[in-house]
Formats: sequence, structure tokens, C-alpha cells
Amino acid sequence: MLYYLFNYLDKFDFPGAGMFHYIMFRTAMAALFSLLFSIVVGKWIIRKLQAKQIGETIRDLDLEGQYSKRGTPTMGGIIIILSILTSILLFGKLENIYVILMIVSTIWLGALGFTDDYIKIFKKDKKGLKGKYKILAQIGLGLIIGITLYMSPNAVMRENTEIKGTDFVEQAEFRGGEIKSTKTTIPFVKNNNFDYRSLVSFMGEYADEAAWILFIAVVVLIVTAVSNSANLTDGLDGLASGSSASIGVALGLLAYVSGRVDFASYLNIMYIPGSDELLVFAAAFVGATVGFLWYNAYPAQVFMGDTGSLTLGGLIGVFAVLIHKELLLPILCGVFFVEALSVIVQVTYFRYTKKKYGEGKRVFKMTPLHHHFQKPGDGSIDALIQKPFKALTEPKIVTRFWLVGMILAVLALATLKMR
Repeated sequence: MLYYLFNYLDKFDFPGAGMFHYIMFRTAMAALFSLLFSIVVGKWIIRKLQAKQIGETIRDLDLEGQYSKRGTPTMGGIIIILSILTSILLFGKLENIYVILMIVSTIWLGALGFTDDYIKIFKKDKKGLKGKYKILAQIGLGLIIGITLYMSPNAVMRENTEIKGTDFVEQAEFRGGEIKSTKTTIPFVKNNNFDYRSLVSFMGEYADEAAWILFIAVVVLIVTAVSNSANLTDGLDGLASGSSASIGVALGLLAYVSGRVDFASYLNIMYIPGSDELLVFAAAFVGATVGFLWYNAYPAQVFMGDTGSLTLGGLIGVFAVLIHKELLLPILCGVFFVEALSVIVQVTYFRYTKKKYGEGKRVFKMTPLHHHFQKPGDGSIDALIQKPFKALTEPKIVTRFWLVGMILAVLALATLKMR
């Protein structure tokens, strides 16, 4: 909104109004505002949550210090959501199709997570919203995103079609006009464009329609998978919010270079007009998550709950899809995916061994993976993997996971030239 206000004032040569034309200025302001908003307003929200006794119910996991967290306010994800929305509404270009989709996604996922937490806390149902309804809501959002990308005349791209090389520099040229495409960036491959159409080319004249149906199905899968993976990761103070912040920085940079024809040419990636505006949203996202850490870092004064974790994961998935970088997510969101994979492996192996031997066995001492490191490897738990033998403290586990996430974020960015 401020963008339009100062754009109008600039017509009258209002001092400083022209600054809002620069995306880097608006990016910096969005990050700063979101950070300060989450810290200042967050304190007020935490007091309200405490007054209403909206506290976390702690499961008995026999973990050190877990009972000290009992009664800590939850649903703190409201702080993150309000910070993001307020910041992007103030500093973003609200007619941009990608910004619109991110705002819709934030509200949609926030409502989903809020409903889940509401049922857990106020309806006293520890299971929260039934799993099938969560999945249906995530599928619904995926369909909205996929269909909008297919139908909107503003969601287009220009493909990198020709490479001009020298001994030191490799650049792409963008021939032809702006087109609709199901192509995406694939890492570690010389010709780094992958077209979903190639998977359904056998359908002949119906291949184009089939490609978009496949693409929409992939969007649904990604939104659902990343959202739930982030939810599983949210088990230690600051883990999900800190990990999301580093992912947000990487996604913002990817959006910016994809929306700049000069950078896209140098990196030999597709040019997506308008995607650079997502840098402002990414800045608001990072500011909100870092500001939330003010209260969520160990020992946490508030938990984000499903209101926050489902929203953060879903937004990351939607963002990656919009800039056609979804195949980078296994690297970029490596922490989230390993956490989710640990649960899948644990459950699958337990069921297999119970069916075969009559007694279920474990691969890890406890899942999700971050809990594995909280347990000592002294043989008290029958698991295939006992290391580390000495239990790690919660802050040390979170810090190491953050570092791994940062390394993976840098690696994801490096893949643009590692081919």
C-alpha cells in the first residue's frame, strides 16, 4: 500500500518518494518492518495467549527438560503470519500475480494450522484436525496454485534457448516471446531445464494438456510434502523457524535472479518476468521468522504450533513452484525432508520387523530425527543406530541443524552453476 501511496506522491516530487520504485529498498524495509513487528507485537500476542491459558500439552517422551515446557503458550505462528501479511501489504506490489498467490497461500495455510491448534487446545482433542481434512486443504491450495499458473496470462516465462560461451563466461539468450511452460530448473545437469511434458510425450496431441495435469499434481504433492515435513521438524525450540529463515533467504535470491533478464542469462536459467517481486515477500518471511526467534529460541517463551509450522512449510513449497525451482527443494529443504524420512523409515521398519519376527524393532532411538540425538546410545533403547552415545543438549542440536540448513541453502544456490 505504501508503494502506491509514494508512487502517487512521486508525481508531486515528494522528497524520498522515488525510493519505493527500487525493489532493494522495499526489500530492506519489508525485512526490517517484519522483524520489528514480530518482536513488538509478538510480545503483546504472547501475553494474550498466556491470559487465555493457551498452553502446549507435552507428551511424555522421557526427554530431558521436556516438562519445563508444559504450559508454554502455543499458536505463536499467528505472530509470523501477521508479520508477513502486514509487511507485504505495505511494501509489495499487490497487482503482481506471484505476490497475490503468496498472500492467498499465507491466509489459507494459516487458517488450516489455526483450525488444527484450535481443536487441540479448545476442544481438548490431542489429535487436532483429522489428517484427511488437512490433506484435503493442502490439496485444495495446490490446485489453486497450479490452475492459476496455467490460466493466468501474467504467469509466463521466457526459456533460455541458446548459449554463447567463451573461455570464462557462459550466457543464455532468450528468443521468442513470453510463453506458458511446464518446464522447471533441474540441478547438476548441463541443459538444466526439465519439461514435465517429456514424461507424457507418448500422448501425442494431448501431451500439452497432460503435461499441465501432471504439473498441477506435482504442485499438490510439493505443497503437501513440504508443509507436513516442516510440521514434523517443529519439535525443538527455534528449529523450524531458524531453518525456515535460511531457506527463505535462498528462495528470495533465486526469485530475484529469475526475474532479472541479465542474471538469468548469466546463470543460464529461465527468465520469469515479475518473479523478482517475490524478493520482497521473501524478506518479509525471513524478517518474521528471525523476529519470532526472539521469543522462540531456547528456552522458548512461545511455540509456533501447527499455525506456524504448516504455514511455513507450505509457503516454502508454493514459493519454489512459482519460480520453477521445485526440484531444488530436496537440497534446499534437506533438514525438513530428512526429518520426515526418518519417521517414514522408522515406522516402515518397525512394521516390517513386527510382521516378520513378531516384535517391532527401530532404526533410530526416536523420531523425528532431532529426538534421536536427545537420547543416549547406551543400549537402553533397542535401535540399529546408537550414535551419538552421549545425549546432546537441545541448543546444540538446534544449532547444528541450523548450520546444516545454511550449508544446504548455499549448495542449492551453487547448483545454478554446478553443471
